[in-house]
Amino acid sequence: MRIEVSLSPALYPYRAIKEHNVTVAIDLLRATTAVCAAFQAGCSSVLPLDTLEGIGRFREHGFLVAAERGGRKVGDAEYGNSPTEYLRSDMTGVKLAYSTTNGTVSILRGADADLTLVASFANLSAVCDRLANGGMDTVLLCSGWQNDFCIEDTLVAGAIIQKLLTLDSELIIANDAANMALALWQVAKSDPYDYCQRCTHVHRLYGLGAAADVSFAFRQDTCPVVPILKDGLLTL
Repeated sequence: MRIEVSLSPALYPYRAIKEHNVTVAIDLLRATTAVCAAFQAGCSSVLPLDTLEGIGRFREHGFLVAAERGGRKVGDAEYGNSPTEYLRSDMTGVKLAYSTTNGTVSILRGADADLTLVASFANLSAVCDRLANGGMDTVLLCSGWQNDFCIEDTLVAGAIIQKLLTLDSELIIANDAANMALALWQVAKSDPYDYCQRCTHVHRLYGLGAAADVSFAFRQDTCPVVPILKDGLLTL
């Protein structure tokens, strides 16, 4: 099993692993954490969208709208991008039409893989078990911020690699971005939340009053679900 890291969606087309692989989309703050929280709260499916255009029409098909740009809920959307809000809600059977600044772009960018998963610290162990049991070559796709690198997504990638190394002794690290992610995780793993207090997106979310979301995002295995993209729809 080979594993590589793409540090942003802009770099994903240049990955080495392009055939017979799993792509794992990561947007810790907050899209992939929020997706896991929504499923944990009972959501039945999430339709990821990379644009806001026409998103409201999905209400006609039984969806509620969850939309975020620049960290803020958009217009008349029922939900934004807050995992703690989802966990406070009864979402049993809810279908979400979901569009965010970075995360849903990455999820859809990885849709050409044989299998596309969503990962965060919230479902770290569940995703790693799935990857180890599948044994397929894997690309960890970090969402970053508007196609730029970010520390927190890279830390999640590093944590996944380290956990997989304990589950599969023959795991092959296939690029330097994966080596860097693992090295960064080794530095930060004792307290990744504290380490990321320097991160630009953490400060952006603090300015929007989303400190509870930031704190929650760094807790591991709070939502042990594995969202899978199939035919454009995320389900469990």
